[in-house]
Amino acid sequence: QVQLVESGGGLVQAGGSLRLSCAASGRTSSRYAMGWFRQAPGKEREFVFAVSWNGGDTLYADSVKGRFTISRDNAKNTVYLQMSSLKPEDPAVYSCAAALVGMSRRDYSYDYWGQGTQVTVSS
Repeated sequence: QVQLVESGGGLVQAGGSLRLSCAASGRTSSRYAMGWFRQAPGKEREFVFAVSWNGGDTLYADSVKGRFTISRDNAKNTVYLQMSSLKPEDPAVYSCAAALVGMSRRDYSYDYWGQGTQVTVSS
């Protein structure tokens, strides 16, 4: 079992930045790819970014290209999502997830999920 806890969400002005963190505990010795997803009210869960277990490869959604980056520190069992140039369409609950099968844009590929952290953008 892997437990994931997100932090770093909050209220930010449009154009601002936030860094989300996802701390993993439990069976962290396994080689999990990590992903970030978001879900806004009334919308389906949306893939944002993913990183391979060693941090060498990433996947991202076109909507965040050039604005968000992902990184991981396996020594700290933590994954980060750096969000910049935040837009009014970015607000959502952002959740991290762990996948044994590797990076994926599909939420059903992920084995473990955190509870999420709210990101709000004011215009």
